[in-house]
Order: sequence, then C-alpha cells, then structure tokens
Amino acid sequence: MKMLTTQLSGLFQRIASSEEENIDDTARLLAQAAAGEGKIYFASFEEMESISINAKYAAEPFPRMEQWKPDITLTSADRVWILTRSSTNEEALALAKKLNENFIPFSVLASEPAEEGNMLFDLSYTYISLKITKGLLPADDGSRLVQPHALAGLFIYEAVKLQLDEMIKGEE
Repeated sequence: MKMLTTQLSGLFQRIASSEEENIDDTARLLAQAAAGEGKIYFASFEEMESISINAKYAAEPFPRMEQWKPDITLTSADRVWILTRSSTNEEALALAKKLNENFIPFSVLASEPAEEGNMLFDLSYTYISLKITKGLLPADDGSRLVQPHALAGLFIYEAVKLQLDEMIKGEE
C-alpha cells in the first residue's frame, strides 16, 4: 500500500509539474463553449468513460457538459474533449480527424507524450499527457503492474475543472 501511494503521488506530481500549461490551455479552450452558446462534449473511450460519468453525476458537475455520441451535430460554438488511454485508439483518431476537418476546436487527454508522430497531438488544439508508459509497481516476474489511466485522468479532470470554474466566475 505504501509503495502504491508513493508511486501515485509521484505520478500526480509529474503531471502537475509538466502539464500545468496544457491544463490551463485546455480549461481555456473548453471555457469558450461554457461562456458562450456552446456545449462541452466529452468523448471518452475505454476506462476513460469514468471521467465522463464523474463529470455528469458528481456533486459538482462539469458546466455545459454533454456526453459525445456519433450522431450529435456539433456547431462552431461547441468544444470537444477526447479522453482516451492511448493516442492510437482508432475511434478517437477518427473523431479527431472529423473535428479537424470541420474546424471544431478540441482537446485530447492520452497517455503518450505530446510529440511528432502522435496523430492526436498533431490534430488537437490542446493536448495533455497522462505520463503513464508502463505499470507503476514491479511484479515478481519482472513485469510492471498498476496502470492507473482513469485515476490519472480524474486527477487532470479536477485540475481542468478548477481552472474552468475560475474562468467562468471571472466572466460573471
């Protein structure tokens, strides 16, 4: 338990120190919809669905948040946040390409670093990395265990929401 706590704390610290600007930029991008006529669509894949569920049903729901579905017609006032474990997720990539072609601003949250060759990074307006490349804890056989993508995603979600809430309050 102590080793897990230490590793999670280290992960959160790495995210906080290296992704702060990207978190701010993402909050700013999403706030454009919340402050105007648009909606903020969460397009979540795999275990990242937990972030959308939290955003919708939490004690403090995410403002103007809607769950993205393929049949939704987006407007230029809307913003989309793609939440996926991997930047190679085919559904997430297809959505990113469609959004890009239709000039709908969107952000991405994924494990991989923001670098050339990462198609989701290349297409997105803002990109946040989960900083998870392997399991946090060593196993007896030399492999690594515990890949807390959803937990790290929820940590980033809360950071983005804090920033967005401050921005919206500042405009009232």
